[in-house]
Parts: sequence; C-alpha cells; structure tokens
Amino acid sequence: MSIHPSAVIAAGAVVPDSCTVGPFCTVGPEVVLGENCVLISHVVLDGRTRIGARNVFHPFCAVGVSPQDLKYGGEPTETEIGDGNTIRENVTISRGTVGGGGVTRLGSGCLLMASVHIGHDSYVGSHCILANAATLAGHVVIEDYATVGAFSPVHQHCTVGKYAFIGGGTIVTQDVLPFSLTSARRENKAFGINKIGLTRRGFTPERLAVLQKAFRMLLAAKMNTSQALEKIKGLEGEDAALLAAFLERSHRGVIK
Repeated sequence: MSIHPSAVIAAGAVVPDSCTVGPFCTVGPEVVLGENCVLISHVVLDGRTRIGARNVFHPFCAVGVSPQDLKYGGEPTETEIGDGNTIRENVTISRGTVGGGGVTRLGSGCLLMASVHIGHDSYVGSHCILANAATLAGHVVIEDYATVGAFSPVHQHCTVGKYAFIGGGTIVTQDVLPFSLTSARRENKAFGINKIGLTRRGFTPERLAVLQKAFRMLLAAKMNTSQALEKIKGLEGEDAALLAAFLERSHRGVIK
C-alpha cells in the first residue's frame, strides 16, 4: 500500500494494499475502495461510499459528500461507483437522500472531466462522458454511452437516453432522446472588426481601413465565404493576408 504521510485514512475505511493514496487526501470511516484505485492528491472520499476497482481520482474532487438539499438531515445515505472511471479535478458527487432513494450511482468506464457535478440520487450509467462543468441536478438519469457537453446543466428528474450526445452549453429541462444529437441553438454573429482593441494595439488608420474593407466583403456583401476569400486575397497588406489564410485553413467554417 502506498499512502502519503499527509493523507488521513479514518478507522473503518477499507483501502486495499494495491491502492495509492496521495498527499492530503482524506478517506472517511465508511468508505470502501476496490483494488488498484489511485487518489492523486487532495481527494475527499466521504459517507457510505462503495467504490470499485481501477478508479482514478484527480486533485480536489469530493465524492460521497453530503447532498446539496436543505431537507437532508444527516441520514446514512450512500454513493456507489463502479470500475475503471476517471474522475478529474474538482468533480463533486453527492450521496443520496432518503426521499430520493438513498443512493447516488456511477457506473463503469466513465470520464468525468473537470468541475463536473453529480447531484444527489442521480444515476450515471457506464461508458458515459461528462465534459467540463456538466452539472446534474438531483434525481437525474444518464443512460449508458451518453455524452453531456461542457457547461450543460441537466434539470432534476430528467433522463438522458442511451447513446445521446448533448452539445456544449445546452440547458436540458426535458428528457433527451436516445441516439440523438441535442444542442442549444447557436446564433453567434461577427459584428465587424475589433476597432477599439486594434487601435490600442497600435494599428494605424490605414491598416484599419483595409480590415474594414475585408470585413465588409466577408460579412455585408452578397458573397459566400469562398467568393469573399478571393476578393480578400486581392487586398494589400499582412492583415488581409492573415485573414485570408485563416479562412483557408478553417475546417468548421467561420462565425459571420
């Protein structure tokens, strides 16, 4: 067993010899770890928490902590985690509540990226990906092989179906169909050149005039991007050349 001297393992905790517990980790008295788990550093495992094998906990994650529910009164509820999960920095997983069934569950083979939150009494299946700052309220169900994009909150009692993909920044307030690609509308728009910022960076009026002409071609003229690109290539100066090169190497298209 590899346990750093600064780690605190409470009496009653089960930590197999194959596990590694890094600096400043705390493991509560009712935590049971499976074989070959790694707590890198500053990890908090608390409550009645049962964890399978080969899970990796990155710094500052907190698992099995008390639920963010004002009705919770310290009841002995639980957290269950399967095998082979990667739990990145600042992830929080709350244990269950009596009113919600008493258990928060995470399956196996999942990737929880930085700052993910799994609320009380939620169920996350196996082989799921929760991207950075994906946030599950209480009583959420994420079925197997689903992906929740970055900065996407999922409302209480919603279900995300099997193999679904939720695009980043999508607010989920109803169930998400299995097999679906579900995303918020993206109505981003470019409004011309960053004139004030460019002036502060020392751009001369002549350089600004060339860029304004290029952006009129790109945004205001009745030309598609390919047609505007050919016109921009005919303008003089390094700024027009930089803009043209950017357009040429864009793989996903540009915001206009």
